[in-house]
Order: sequence, then C-alpha cells, then structure tokens
Amino acid sequence: MAVRAEAQYRREHGEEPRIIDSAQGVDSVIDDLLVPATGVLKENLASVYSLERERLPFGTPDHEFMIGVDWELEVGLVAFSDASGNFVSRGSSSGRVDPVYFQQGHLTEFSAYSEIPISLVRRAAKEFLISGGKRPTCVQWQNLDTWG
Repeated sequence: MAVRAEAQYRREHGEEPRIIDSAQGVDSVIDDLLVPATGVLKENLASVYSLERERLPFGTPDHEFMIGVDWELEVGLVAFSDASGNFVSRGSSSGRVDPVYFQQGHLTEFSAYSEIPISLVRRAAKEFLISGGKRPTCVQWQNLDTWG
C-alpha cells in the first residue's frame, strides 16, 4: 500500500505542500530542516498531514504531526494532535528552558523535556508515515491536555 503525507515548513509550502511518500522522503524533509538557515528565522519545524486519514467535513485534516530539529544541539521533537488529544515527545532536558522552533515565519515554544535525539525524531516520523497517520509508538509522549 502506498502511503503519502504532505509537509509544510517553508513559506512556499503554504500554497504547495511538499509530498512525502517514502522513508527517504522523510529523511529529506528532516535534512532540509537541519540546514542552518541564512535568514532571521531558522524554520526548523514542519507540520505533516497524512493523506491516508479522513478529512473533517470542512476539508481540513483531522490531525497534525509536527517534526522539529535543532542542528546546533542535535536534538529535536515530535508532536501529535487529533481528537484523542494533544501530545509532545518526552525526553530529557536539553538544558534549554522552553525551546523555540520556527515554521513559516512563526515560532512555537515547547517544554524543556520535549526534546529527543534526532535519530528518534526520524524513526517517529517514518512510523507516522508508514502507519497512515497514527501517533508513533516508538517515543514516550506527554499529554498536553493534562499538563499542569
């Protein structure tokens, strides 16, 4: 079965998302995110939507999977949201308080315990693609709906 997802992480992807249809495609997106940006913002966070899942009645995806990487610290994170809740990876603290990731000119803050090794980010992203858009089981998750 062919599985596909679309990724948005650069400004131009707002109009034309990048299509991912293989493990190599996942690696290519993460490699793009790892390239140090020359602009003001790093754009090191991607939103990924499985094309195998149902869409909501008004046409938007019923889920979001996020991939973030920090090339300097060699860490990253994954986040997942759908009707079951909002989750972010659980790792050990990278030493940063509220790490910030950038996507299409916007910043998103995450908890200090959300960062994991980039190799695990890659594994989780591939599992998301291959599973047809399910929350990966290869990482530990923090449920943000019960955070506090």
